[in-house]
This record gives sequence, C-alpha cells and structure tokens, in this order.
Amino acid sequence: MSVTSYHHGNLRAALVETGLAMARESGPDGVALREVARRVGVSHNAAYRHFADREALLGEIAQVGMQRLTEAMHQRMAEVVPGLDAVARAQARLRAVGRAYVEFALAEPGLFRTAFSALAHASPVEPAGTAEEDQGPYALLNTVLDELVEAGHLAPERRPSADVTCWAGVHGIAVLHLDGPLAGAPEAEREATMVRFFDIVERGLGGGPGGGPG
Repeated sequence: MSVTSYHHGNLRAALVETGLAMARESGPDGVALREVARRVGVSHNAAYRHFADREALLGEIAQVGMQRLTEAMHQRMAEVVPGLDAVARAQARLRAVGRAYVEFALAEPGLFRTAFSALAHASPVEPAGTAEEDQGPYALLNTVLDELVEAGHLAPERRPSADVTCWAGVHGIAVLHLDGPLAGAPEAEREATMVRFFDIVERGLGGGPGGGPG
C-alpha cells in the first residue's frame, strides 16, 4: 500500500496496529520502526514523521497493552457475585484484579512484555479521583485496596506500599509461569498457586494492629 493510499491521520493508526501485531508475535525485540513501515507499505521517512524513534512507537504500543489489561481487569471484576459484605466484596475484587493480571500475561506474552519493557522508566501512578471505568490497572488496584481500608479489613497504617506489594506478587507469579521454572506447570497447579497467593495476601493485609480478621 502506498503512502498516497492513506488519508491524513490514518497512517499513524496503521503503524501502531502493525507494530502491535509484531509485539504480540515477538515481544518488544521484534518491533523495528523500519520494518513496521515496510509492512504497512510506506517509506521509513513517512513513519518517522509520526514517531521520532522506535521507543516512541513502543510507548504507544505499551499504552494499548495497558488498556487491554485494564479491560481484562474490568471483565474479571464484573464477575464478582453481588450480595457480599463489604470485606468479602473488596477481597473478591482484589483477587479479580490480580487474576486478570496473570491471565493477561499468559494469554498475551508478547504484548505483556512490550508493555512493561516500554513503560519501565515511566511512573505507574495514574490520575486519582476518576470514575472506575476510566481507571488503569494501577489505579484499579489502589481502588480495591482503599475499599479494604473502608471495610475495616486493612488498617490505614498498613495501607502505604500495599499496592506495590500486591503488584510485585502478581507480577512475580506471571513471570514465573511465563518465563521461569513454572512455565510448564499444569493449569490446575497454576490455579492452586494463585489461590494460595491470594489467601496469603488477604491474611497479610488484614493482620496487625487495627486490622480485621486474618
């Protein structure tokens, strides 16, 4: 497809879409701006008019990856059964966020690696006070942790850094099953590992002065 085949504004979207497909296939190392341009059917100079360099393209692909991770989290959170008390609901929503994280990593390994490689030097902090449907992964995690505080399970003095602890845990589980020694673990074993992890997290968050029952 030639450059003239694109209307103004469409080329950038085509470059991102093609780069996204390459990232899903091969991860961040598989994305090269010149190759993206070649696959789209334009000159590399045309691609550089939209992206200053490879890192800029990877950054946009990473944002798409984070958006899809967010969607996966919302889908899991929507499965939380109604009628639970405040503590049980917050715990179930925390599990849903963590489970979606691991499931996304295993379902989209190339995109997962690209997202966290390209965002490695960016702050994970997202705007506060936005509606839940507009929140990204890190904000959703913080939202459910705040719900645990409001429900009386997580003591306010134990809230600082709880988000990083939970994030580190699910990221570790994801990487262990994606690239580590648990990569060949059967699904049932992976499920048992996740359930055990969530059990430990809930007890840890609820322990200590002012905390709820473990």
